[in-house]
Amino acid sequence: MIVFCGYANLDVVARVPTLPRPDERVHAAGITHSPGGMAANAAVAAARAGARVAFAGVVGNDPLSGRFLEELQAEKVDVSWTDRSAFLSTAIVLVDAEGRRAVVSQDDALGPAHVLSSAARLAAAGGGLFYLDGYRAAQIGAASGPGVVVAVDLDGCDDRGLALAGLRAAGHVIVGRRRLEELLGVPRAEWARLARESAACLLVTDGPRGWTLHEPDGSVLTGEALTVPVVDDTGAGDCFVGTYLAGIDAGLSPAEAASRAGVAASLSCTVPGARGAPRRSDVDAALPPLPATS
Repeated sequence: MIVFCGYANLDVVARVPTLPRPDERVHAAGITHSPGGMAANAAVAAARAGARVAFAGVVGNDPLSGRFLEELQAEKVDVSWTDRSAFLSTAIVLVDAEGRRAVVSQDDALGPAHVLSSAARLAAAGGGLFYLDGYRAAQIGAASGPGVVVAVDLDGCDDRGLALAGLRAAGHVIVGRRRLEELLGVPRAEWARLARESAACLLVTDGPRGWTLHEPDGSVLTGEALTVPVVDDTGAGDCFVGTYLAGIDAGLSPAEAASRAGVAASLSCTVPGARGAPRRSDVDAALPPLPATS
């Protein structure tokens, strides 16, 4: 079982010819409202990949929150873990003509108490994978428990100290290359050592350039993204994470799970919206041979 604890959003998506510069006004070709949020998107991707999934975010008790949860339930995501005592946050997403995006997100109401109670509930249920987004990096160590393996997507974490602590406490860490190298100041030469010393699988994603997996035993695997017509890359990283964790939950090796995740994330870019994760059969059909491990 995988419990996804993190962001739930209502995405307000504007399709624009170019991303605006300061003081520039651009006209949107269309504006849509759709469900989003890192954890919720990843939960949908994992469910479509065949995993048993629960969502443990925080929303409100209003009709929009109710519809948000109904859409998760339609994807076979268990929403009984969700706290409905607050509000559904909003994200403003701009998508340009080349499918690139810029996001303005609102803080949610998910605090440490709900994170820890959800992790304890998973431990009491027999354990499994417990996902946290990078905004919850401070709770990674405390979320561990009997039978609970923490997986963190460091997107959203801008604190180098918290990121490194997360690497040491989690079993699986997924992070974008630019964030790891430029924002968190961890150069490529240190990735293998970090994975080895933390005993974590470190997956570094790099958009259309693919991904690199560092395992605790020192092995390194790289995979290429599929060449696809990009319509919208919103949620591609969430799709990668959810598909990867579904593979781990199913007993695949990290290398096999990462290969499937790379294909799924590529395919998700061919359709609009943050929840373009493909079905398992679509990934099977597009899956290339497993890359060699160095």
